[in-house]
This record gives sequence, C-alpha cells and structure tokens, in this order.
Amino acid sequence: MSSPSSAFTSVDSPLVWPTSARWFLALGAISACTSVVFSAAFAHLPVFAGGVPMAVQTALSQQQFHSLGLLFTGLALRVCGVSRWLQAAGWLMLVGLVLFSFNLYARHVLDWDALRALVPWGGTAWILAWLFLAMGLARVNRRPNRQA
Repeated sequence: MSSPSSAFTSVDSPLVWPTSARWFLALGAISACTSVVFSAAFAHLPVFAGGVPMAVQTALSQQQFHSLGLLFTGLALRVCGVSRWLQAAGWLMLVGLVLFSFNLYARHVLDWDALRALVPWGGTAWILAWLFLAMGLARVNRRPNRQA
C-alpha cells in the first residue's frame, strides 16, 4: 500500500512539468517582477514629476493582471496537460504585454511613438488569450493528456 504522500510524488518532480508550463510560469513571474520595478521607477522619474499618466497606470495594472494570467496558464498546462489552446493563450498574453503595456511605457517614458497603432492589437491579443484559455480548459477531458 502506498503512503498518502506518494500520490503527489510526480507533481513534486520538476521533470514532469511540461516545458511550456515552466516557461509561462517563469515569464509570468518575470513580468510581475518588472511591473513592480516599473511602478517604483515611474513614481520617481523626472518625466512623471507631475504624476504618472493614466495610460501608464493602466499599462501597469494590465501588466500585473496578465502576469497572473501567465502564471495561471502555466499551472493549467501542468494540471490539464499540454494543449494548443493553452499554449496559444500564453503566447497571446505575452504578445499583449509587448504590444500594449511595453508600447505605452515606451511612448510615455522614452517619448517613442512609432508603434502607437499596435496598442489596440495588444488588447485584442489579451481578449483572444482569455478566450483561448477558456477553450483549452473546456476541452480538458476531450483529449488525452500529452506532455511537451
């Protein structure tokens, strides 16, 4: 008879975590870290002496929220198994971070406005990411659990 803790042995082993799950967990943690760094830096930058613009505050809050989304996606890939829907959700969250949040930071901090038109595409990427995450979670029992 096995001990109660032996049922969780495979979960504790880092070898059974899919590569995509580990990547999205790591990138979500890094994104959360940079959002805190940016938040602190923006509070002290001379360019924001009159206050942090609402667009930058929105970019920060969206980065923080979607950092959690990346972490959740990584955990979903571990718990539910690898699926194209879940992987696409993670990549779309990353695309949204670059096109939305980092684009707004560049515009307001560096006064670089060249990619302004891509900001709405970042929001669209996030909308699709959440829909793809829902599809991936809804389809969990419809396919065999694969590791990648």
